[in-house]
Amino acid sequence: MSDLTDYARNLLACAVCARAPSLPTTVYAALGTGGTAAAGLTGEPAGNGYARQRVTFTGTGPQRNAEALRFVFAASAGTLTHVGLYDAASGGNPLLVSPLNGAVAMTGAGTVTVAAESLVVNPS
Repeated sequence: MSDLTDYARNLLACAVCARAPSLPTTVYAALGTGGTAAAGLTGEPAGNGYARQRVTFTGTGPQRNAEALRFVFAASAGTLTHVGLYDAASGGNPLLVSPLNGAVAMTGAGTVTVAAESLVVNPS
């Protein structure tokens, strides 16, 4: 994942300047049909069993998801092309957005699995 959202850039700027922002204590991954640094993730599915997944990261330098993430769908959700990180299980603020390595077409019920250590947040 490489694209900090505008919200996250402002948050980090405040932290670097010792302005004590409220940093996230929990991070959630989400899937969507697009996204930009300005808007964050777009086209996030609603309903049909879909829910953001809590992510725990490990490592020094590049951060990697410690466990596999499983997004469950009870029905079609379209073609998912991006992953985003948020500071809340619903709503909240977008932190990062990045294209998936490959689009995933959810044409019916099923599960999208993001393997452990495959979500990588680089410090540069």
